[in-house]
Amino acid sequence: MPESERIDITKPLWDQNTFIGRVKHFAWVTDPRTCVVSDATLDEAKILVEQYKNCSEPPGTTREQIIYAKKLYESAFHPDSGERQNVFGRMSFQVPGGMAITGAMLQWYRTSTAVIFWQWVNQSFNALVNYTNRNANSPVTTTQLGVAYVSATASAMLTALGCRTFWEKRASTLLNRYVPFAAVAAANCVNIPLMRQNELLHGIDVCDENDNTIGKSRVAAAKGISQVVISRIVMCAPGMTILPVVMERLEKYRWMQQIKPLHAPFQVMMVGCFLIFMVPVACALFPQRCKISVKTIAWLEPEEYEILKKNTQGKVPDFVYFNKGL
Repeated sequence: MPESERIDITKPLWDQNTFIGRVKHFAWVTDPRTCVVSDATLDEAKILVEQYKNCSEPPGTTREQIIYAKKLYESAFHPDSGERQNVFGRMSFQVPGGMAITGAMLQWYRTSTAVIFWQWVNQSFNALVNYTNRNANSPVTTTQLGVAYVSATASAMLTALGCRTFWEKRASTLLNRYVPFAAVAAANCVNIPLMRQNELLHGIDVCDENDNTIGKSRVAAAKGISQVVISRIVMCAPGMTILPVVMERLEKYRWMQQIKPLHAPFQVMMVGCFLIFMVPVACALFPQRCKISVKTIAWLEPEEYEILKKNTQGKVPDFVYFNKGL
C-alpha cells in the first residue's frame, strides 16, 4: 500500500474529542452485522491488523480491506487483552440482545412471576456484557463474579417487585409500565460497580499522553465506572420510557386489542429501532480514552501520587489517561 494511503490503525477513524466523532465511531464499531461474522474471519482480521501495524501486510492489500479488518477487530476483540470476546457480550450484540429482552420486559410486566423471570434474564445478559467489556488489566475472581451477579439480579428483582407492589393499587397502568425501567436503572448502579470491583479496590492503570503506563488510580476507576453506569442507563432510557406511553395509547384502540399476540413482536421491533441509535449515542457520551487531573489524584490518593512522581522522575503530567471500559 502506498505510504500516502496508510492510516494509523491504532487510532479511530473519527475525531474522538468531539461527540459527533465518537457517535460515528461507535455506530461503526457496534454494527450488529459483525455478530454473524465467523470466528475464522475475525481471526484473519486480527492477523491482518497485526501485519499492517508492522507494515508487513500481503501485497495488494487495499485500504478498504484494512478498514474492514479494523472494524471487525475492534468489534470483537478486547482492547486491553486482545482476546476474542464472547459474541453475546460484545457491544455489537446490544441491539439484537437488548431489543429482545427489553421488549419482553415491557410486554410481560403484569405478574410477579414474569417480572422476576425477565429481570433475571436481563441481569444475566448485563453481567455477561459487563464482564466482557471490563478493564482486562484488573482480573476478577470467580467468587467476585458470583457475588456481583447475585447482588445485581437480587437488586433488580427487589426493585421491580417493590415498585410493582407499591404502584399496583396507587398508580395508573401507565406508571406500572415503568417498573422495568426502574429495576434496570437500579440494577445497573449495582451490577457494573460489583462486576468491576477490583478496579475500585486496587485501581486501574493510568498512562501519560504517550500511552506509557506510569501508575494506578482508584479515583480513575470510579470515574470510568460512573460514566459507564450513566451511559448504560441512557442507552435503554428512550425505549423504556417512550414506548410505554405509545403502547398505553395504542392499546385503547379496538384494532390493537384484536392483535394481542403481535404486541410483543411490535415492542421488540420498536425497542430495536431505539437501540440502533441509542447504543452509539450512549457509548459516545464520554470519551473512551478518559482523563483525570493529577491534582485530583494527589488530593484523594496521596500514596498513588507519590508513585506517579517516582515513576516519572518528578515530571508528573497535569493529566493521566485510562480506558474507561464500555
